[in-house]
Amino acid sequence: MNVRRNGTFGATTGVDRSPGSEPGAKSDVKSDAKSDAPGLGRRRFLGYVLAAPILVTAAEIGPAAPTADAAEIPSVEITELVDLNDVMTLAALPTSNLITIEVHKDGTVSFALPRAEVGQGITTSTAMLIAEELDVPLDRVRVTLADARPELLFNQLTGASNTTISTYTPIRVAAAVARGRLLRAAAIALDAAITDLTLKAGVITDLVGGSIGIGELAEKAASGKAQRVSVDLKERGQFKVIGRPQNRIDALAAVTGRKKFAMDLDVPDARPTMVCRPPTINGKVGSVANLDEVRAMPGVTDVGVVSTGVAVRARTFGQCIDAVRALRVSWKPGAAAGKSDESVLKKLRAAELPIGLLPPLTPSVEETFTFHFRSNSALEPNCAIADVRSDRAEIWSGLKAPIVAKQAIAARLGLPQSAVTVHVTEGGGSFGRKLFFDAALEAAEISKEFGKPVKLMWHRADDSRQGRAHPMATSRVRAAYLGNTVLGFRQRHTSVSTDLSHGLGEVFTALAAKLPVGDIGFSQTFFHLSQSMPYNFGAHSRLLSETDKSFNTGSMRGVYSPDVVCARELIVDRLAAKMGKDPFRFRRDFLRGERARAVLEKVAEVGDWGRTMPAGTAQAVAFHSEYHSVSAVLVEIDCRPETVDRPIRDGVTGPRVTKAVFAVDVGLAVNPRGLEAQMMGGVMDGIAQTLTSSLHLRDGHFLEASWDNYFYTRQWNTPPELKIIVMPSTTDEPGGAGELAVAASMAAVACAYGRATGTMPTSFPINHGTLSFVPKPTVPPVPASPTDGLDHVR
Repeated sequence: MNVRRNGTFGATTGVDRSPGSEPGAKSDVKSDAKSDAPGLGRRRFLGYVLAAPILVTAAEIGPAAPTADAAEIPSVEITELVDLNDVMTLAALPTSNLITIEVHKDGTVSFALPRAEVGQGITTSTAMLIAEELDVPLDRVRVTLADARPELLFNQLTGASNTTISTYTPIRVAAAVARGRLLRAAAIALDAAITDLTLKAGVITDLVGGSIGIGELAEKAASGKAQRVSVDLKERGQFKVIGRPQNRIDALAAVTGRKKFAMDLDVPDARPTMVCRPPTINGKVGSVANLDEVRAMPGVTDVGVVSTGVAVRARTFGQCIDAVRALRVSWKPGAAAGKSDESVLKKLRAAELPIGLLPPLTPSVEETFTFHFRSNSALEPNCAIADVRSDRAEIWSGLKAPIVAKQAIAARLGLPQSAVTVHVTEGGGSFGRKLFFDAALEAAEISKEFGKPVKLMWHRADDSRQGRAHPMATSRVRAAYLGNTVLGFRQRHTSVSTDLSHGLGEVFTALAAKLPVGDIGFSQTFFHLSQSMPYNFGAHSRLLSETDKSFNTGSMRGVYSPDVVCARELIVDRLAAKMGKDPFRFRRDFLRGERARAVLEKVAEVGDWGRTMPAGTAQAVAFHSEYHSVSAVLVEIDCRPETVDRPIRDGVTGPRVTKAVFAVDVGLAVNPRGLEAQMMGGVMDGIAQTLTSSLHLRDGHFLEASWDNYFYTRQWNTPPELKIIVMPSTTDEPGGAGELAVAASMAAVACAYGRATGTMPTSFPINHGTLSFVPKPTVPPVPASPTDGLDHVR
């Protein structure tokens, strides 16, 4: 039972689970949302009013027993049975009742979201769900981020575009329980029948003009014991908030500098801290020649050797940088010592799985594509605050897997988990980076070493060279065809090993017996549950091979999809050419499903597909589907010499995408304005990964050391014409969106480049072979700060 003693009221909601029912696959979860439980209507759910001084409610969503129809879905496509998002949603269900909504005496409503807000806008969409179902103004809903709560198990893991999908029903049910309870309390207070009451904008009125605010009812609606109740959720036609474009609830704080990130927090005596890091990936300290000399530098309070390098604590970060640069360290080689792009590529090719035992008997197209390492750096540097004492520890950081972080920190410090408190702060970007808690774990170790609180911040060079990188990979594709039919499609993807230690692996382990993929390990499971074949291409197969665990890896807004889809769509273009068909019409004819064809047709219509273009320029289209959502993009690219060769200081200019039209169908879009922003960012990611963004590996380290030489999409490569089209909602439930735009955009830019130049690209980013900057030294690891910043002003 959840008991709140802070003067708030909460409620819980959920579907009644019949005795002996077991979690099912995707179709079972869907039937849950409609509730097939005896005695409950299509939109009726069971929830709880919890024992507390004020109103507190919660949701308990449990999967129902599989229906006969669901058990007999005939399909060879795994993701049509269950995909990665379904697995994460299913894993979160058992603890949904532990997430509560509280109504306060001042008329506000609060909710501690067990997910990480890292700029994607989920605090806004969450507040919209509560405002909709509870009939309160959006500005009176307070959404904060929950501390690490181990009892939530897999319900506190942010990733795979899953937050809105998995929390959509539980949050609404909890809000609906609170609404019902408030109406009942108001009926007593106003001496009226519940059916004669109206709740609007946080005020309940009766037929004769009497009214009472929900704040006045917070205590009256509270319960002395937990009570189970049933509620009806609003039908889609009743929505006044969900589906309407909303500005972000944190926008004003963000643009005025009042939004608080980890480094903005004022934790007593937490001083700036940085680490002198090795010249090669994961190198170790051998010896330090001048520890005492550095300790005596101005402002420096502590210097000491830790597992990742030499830590420095000082009064300011500037003094930390000076101390880091002054350290004279003898380093032991790291895990990737001596490795280069060439050696890693050779190892990948040796690990490639066979694509077929015999040559194809019919005409075919075949190609192998190479995808280089890419930085996982978010705009906010990796950072954390730690205050470690002998018997307890407190950590603050932007974390997408805080429970795993808490477990790891407790183990590293030798403390029980109950003695470690992990606070989740809002993050300035993630793209998968904050699934890993490297900074939090490191800050805890340093704080223990120094016996003082620390405010740890990685330098941008640290993130590029020692942080998480999207793995280098190859993807070999073969497609056989005959006449107007594609007979088969095979893809063999080979990648540097992807680190899944952030919690997703544990999800797969817990649900292994229920997944239709067999015993194939974490990465294979992830791969098969996140990749799909949207075309009617006959017999098709996708297999993953991974090798080399010496790198710090992570996703970059999509684990395998950007590379896999880019390779696939390039082959689709090649197939269309071989069969003498227009690339758009070829895709439209082979795509499966009306939603898929609709987004493709929309971008072709709005983007004026087939218009006459100058030589050296071209259009292209691409399609991508994942997590119950579909997307298509049309781009135009300019590869003419005057564009490619225009001078850019210390940069790779290359082609420019001049137009992008992106259409997206996520089912029910909770906040279309937020969705539009997500898609814009994804398009920029796709352009970057196709044209300019990569890490160059040489002698065991990456050459890039900051954003000045890691070439994410710059203004000169941003399309002057960009249009995002949010398609009308096609279902009553939301699909995944966070990663959706990257793969299709990356693929479309690649296809456009191939059409404009007459040569299909096979290595990405296209400009990886051009090193346009002078690499900064690795010793000292932190480059000197700019002194004036004026010498390049034009």
